[in-house]
Amino acid sequence: MISIDVTGRTPIYEQICRAICSEIARGVLKENDKIPASRALAQQLGLNPNTVSKAYSILERDGIIYTLAGRGSFVAAQNGKAISALTRDFEAITLEALNAGVSAEVLIETVNRLKGEKQ
Repeated sequence: MISIDVTGRTPIYEQICRAICSEIARGVLKENDKIPASRALAQQLGLNPNTVSKAYSILERDGIIYTLAGRGSFVAAQNGKAISALTRDFEAITLEALNAGVSAEVLIETVNRLKGEKQ
């Protein structure tokens, strides 16, 4: 389900947020699906439970998951929230590139190239 790169520069809680958003965007997790309890996920990944709790708090704040006391955390109705969370950095970098004079055509070619490399 979730893999974490503990040696990477991206904070672990952000990796957890992205992994859950990615599973929602790909349709692996759907609305009202239960996600692992933060302590269980922390144990599974060998992490501090506070790290997973921080990720869950951010996801809940952003409306991507919701928590029911005594029952756990679940995937919220999305309306594009998970995809928006996944593309937030992309949008900022794209805008920066456009403002720096990179043409939209070059950016589109770059996305198409990356898409081809992924396939």
